[in-house]
This record gives sequence, structure tokens and C-alpha cells, in this order.
Amino acid sequence: MLYYAFTYLDRLYDIPGFGLFRFITFRAGAAAVTALIIAFWLGPKVIRKLRELQIGEAAKTEAPKTHLTKAGTPTMGGLIVLASILFPTLLWADIRNMYVILILFVTAALGAVGFLDDYLKVVKKKPKGLIGRYKIVGQVTVGLVVGGIIYFAPQWIDPDLWKLKSSTTIPFLKNLELDLGWLYIPVVVFIITATSNAVNLTDGLDGLAIGTVGIVGTTLAVIAYVSGHAELSQYLTIPFLRGNGELAIYCAALGGAALGFLWFNSYPAQVFMGDTGSLALGGAIGAMCVLIKKELLLPTLGGIFLIETLSVILQRGYFKYTKKKYGEGRRIFRMAPLHHHFELLGWPEPKIVTRFYIMAILLMILSLATFKVR
Repeated sequence: MLYYAFTYLDRLYDIPGFGLFRFITFRAGAAAVTALIIAFWLGPKVIRKLRELQIGEAAKTEAPKTHLTKAGTPTMGGLIVLASILFPTLLWADIRNMYVILILFVTAALGAVGFLDDYLKVVKKKPKGLIGRYKIVGQVTVGLVVGGIIYFAPQWIDPDLWKLKSSTTIPFLKNLELDLGWLYIPVVVFIITATSNAVNLTDGLDGLAIGTVGIVGTTLAVIAYVSGHAELSQYLTIPFLRGNGELAIYCAALGGAALGFLWFNSYPAQVFMGDTGSLALGGAIGAMCVLIKKELLLPTLGGIFLIETLSVILQRGYFKYTKKKYGEGRRIFRMAPLHHHFELLGWPEPKIVTRFYIMAILLMILSLATFKVR
């Protein structure tokens, strides 16, 4: 909204300095700072209210025993993150841009699914929260909307997008796209659902998920800006996606919001995101990769989320297999997801989180390197 106000005033009165608001880089920086300020301002208020309402985390019997001390910590703090992302994006981005509309839709819709899950768990005291299949229905519906619009109505987003509507770029290869054809919509549904659940699984240690999301979001801001810049995209021989640069503003807000929330979520956490934040942020990361046509980069960029999810799949699969074969279930890891395995090895929680951050930064560098090493 501020974008329209300042550009209108600049055209009308040619006020010195107002021309800055036309530049994505300036507005992305402003969105990041705005998100950080909102998180710092809103955080204590939300935490205080959650404590008053006694909306706290229940003791997790499936986690290491050290986590029993976390019981009662306010949850549903994802509301802080969502507010810190959505409001700056609405203020600084071009909200008529269809890329922006889609990413806001994904964030808000999956945030609502996560909020309902948290509400049922901590307010209505239903241990499992929202039944798993209903949660999946919500995630799949969001994926169908995004995939359907890109595939059947690409002209709503960009008149030239029909050429690439079902295609994705291939990391490390130049001037080559993979056309998924009729598989495109199922792939989009899978990506959004999988990343939404992967971030949810990663959200098990203080600061782990939100810090990693911030690193991934900052990387996506750079990629979105390059993809929407005619000269830079041509230089790097990647498809030019008109209007895609506006997504950099959303990603900058995500980075600022993650940094602000980390202030309260770092060890020992004053508040947890809950599914309200983790499902929304995970789905948003998946949707971002879809919108910037970098779906195949997700396993590298989101490598932390991938290994956390694989550890759970391998653990469950191996346990069922050995129980059927030997009559007794065996485990690959001491506990899954993977961060719990390291906890049971005796690693302090802050050390695990820091080392996961280091790995996420290395994966970020590798992901950005794919644009030159081709």
C-alpha cells in the first residue's frame, strides 16, 4: 500500500527521494526492517497474552526427557511470525502482482490450518489436534490452487508464463528446462505438502526451525530478485519471470520476521511457533520454489528439512520391517527426527542448533553457486 502511495506522490509532485520506492531492493530492505520491528513490538504482547490464557506446550512424551522442562512454554507464537510477514508485504510489495497474491494466499491458508491444529491441541485439549487427514486435505487444497492457476491460467500471472507453465530449471545445467507436463500439478501439491510437514518436523529444538527458515528465505529473496530482473536473468541464463522480483520483498519480510522471532525463540525459548508458524512457513518455502521455477533446487536449499524428514521415514520404515521380520522393532537412530538423535548422544541443544545453522549456510552457498557453475 505504501508502494502505491509513494509512487503516486512521486509521479504527481516529483518529490525528491520518493523515487526510491520504485526499486525492489529498497522496498525489500524496508520490508525486512518493518518485519523486525513488528516482531520486536508484538512478541512480548503475544507472549504475555498466551501466558494469561495458559496456552502452553504440553509435555512431549515422544521427545527426550530433557524436553519435559519445556512443558508450559507458550505456543502458537507463529502468530507473531505471520503478522511480521504479512503486514510488511502488504505495505511494501505490489499487491496487484499475482506472484505476491499467491504467496500471501499460501501463507495465510496454511497458517489457518496450523492455527486450527494448535487451537484443538492446546485450547480444546485434544492430544492429536487436527486429525492428520484433514491437515493433509488443507495442504493439498492449497497446492491444487497454486498448481492449477499456474498450469491453467498462467496469463493471470505473466502473459509470457505459458511458455514455462509446466517447466522447471535444472541445477548446474544451462539453457535446459524439464517440462513436467500433466504431472506438474501433482508435483506442486507434493512440494507444498512435503515442505510444510518437513519444517513442522524440524521445529523440535529452540530456534532450529525459525533460524533455518530465515536462512532459506534470505536465499530465496536473492533468487527471486535475479529471476525478475531482465539483465541479470539473461546474464545467468535462467528464465526471466516478469514480476517475479516482487517476491523478494516477501522473502525479505520473512527473513526479518525470522530474525525477530528468533529473539524470543532462541534457547531457552520464551515461546514456540507451533503448527501455526511451521506449517505456514514450510508451505511458503515450497510455494516460493514453485513460483521462481526452482523446484529441483529445493532438496539442496532445504537440505536440513530433507534430512530431518528422511530420518523419520527411515526410522519408521526400518522399525516396521525389523518388527515384522524379527518380532522386535529395531532403530537406525536413537530417536527421530535427527536432531533428537544428537540430543541423546549428549550434544547440548544450542550446539546442535548452531551446527545445523552452519550446514544450512553451506547449503545456501551451494544453492547460489548453481547459478554460476553451469
